[in-house]
Formats: sequence, structure tokens, C-alpha cells
Amino acid sequence: MKNIEILFEDDFLIIINKPAGLAVQGGKGVKSSVDKILAEIRAPAPLLVHRLDKDTSGILAAAKGKQAAALISGLLKSGGKTVKQYTAVCSGIPAKKEGVIAFDLDIRGSMKNSETRYKVIKSGKLPLINEQQETEYSVLEIELGSGRMHQIRRHLAMIGHPVLGDDKYGDFSLNKKLRKTGIKRLLLHAARLTFKEGHRLDVYAAPPQYFKIFI
Repeated sequence: MKNIEILFEDDFLIIINKPAGLAVQGGKGVKSSVDKILAEIRAPAPLLVHRLDKDTSGILAAAKGKQAAALISGLLKSGGKTVKQYTAVCSGIPAKKEGVIAFDLDIRGSMKNSETRYKVIKSGKLPLINEQQETEYSVLEIELGSGRMHQIRRHLAMIGHPVLGDDKYGDFSLNKKLRKTGIKRLLLHAARLTFKEGHRLDVYAAPPQYFKIFI
């Protein structure tokens, strides 16, 4: 995993394209993680400034030094100064082609305001192997108005359109059928990270190959 794809690097930060299945932080039972890899390929070890779920692929940034980490973290937490854009494939077709999901989410026992903006960029039907049926899906372009744990996955599940391949909040029966077609990953990808102020930057990572059948 040391050949992890680097999308951008300068003296200030490093941005990688994290593969699905790789944990961001090490811990008990975690053999490989982004923080460990970064510590092995760069010294001093870059500091993580945001997170992605283990099963989510895509753009992840780490800062070089505490001063850079404080600045980047501040930009990421300030509304309007950064854009975090995701690509997701969800079950079904939302009634509205674009909208805002603003359900509060329970974060460690405390309800937090949360906002997820989405736009449907494609819809279609996928045949299910050994089934006399098809399943409808939609490809969504998503931007975060907040950064809560599992926010996109939870919000889409709450409106009845869970992310395909989601083994925590998704449609488990459908996921089982999808695995027979070869779709075994969570179809959620961090596609773009833009800094509008400070360290101005716009980085894009194309979705992995297993998105191809949908996109």
C-alpha cells in the first residue's frame, strides 16, 4: 500500500486518493492505515486534517506540520471556504432532482445540525443476476454543509435512498443481490476538494473502476 496515489503535494500539505477498504487511522486490529503509510513515506509524518470512512474511497488531505494543520482544519470547518464534493450511487430515484437533506444526526448522544446537498446527475436500471427483475439507481453529486460521522450514508438512508453497498445503513437484501453481479464495495467516493481561500487549490479524483457500470 506504500504506492498510494498522491494527487497533490507541496511544502504545506499532501493530498492522496485513498482506496476503499483502507482505514484512515491505526488502532487495535488495524494492520494498515493512512496515517501509518504517510509516516513511512514522509518525515516528519503529515497530520490528518479530516477523515473518510474506511469503505469510502477518494480525496484525503494531510498537513505538513502543526501550523499547516491548524490552518487547513480551520478552512475545512469554515462554511464557504472549502467545497467537499462526493459521488454516490444510491438505490432508487429521488423525487426531486436536487435538494437539501437537513435532518439532525445523533453524534455520541448529542443531536447535531447536519446538511447534505445533492443533485441527481444520472438515473438508470441495473439487471439483477438470477432475478427476474431490475433495480433502479441514481448517481448523485453531493456537497457537504457539515461533516458529521457517516453523514452522507445516514442522510440518504433516512430519505429512503441508501448508498448501494452500504453494509451499515443500506438495503441489506439488495446488497446481497448486488454482490452476485460483482458489486461488493460501498459506492461512495470523495471526488473533489476545493480550497477557495488561503491555500487556494482544486483537486479531483475520478471514481474507482467499480463505479464504471453506473457512470
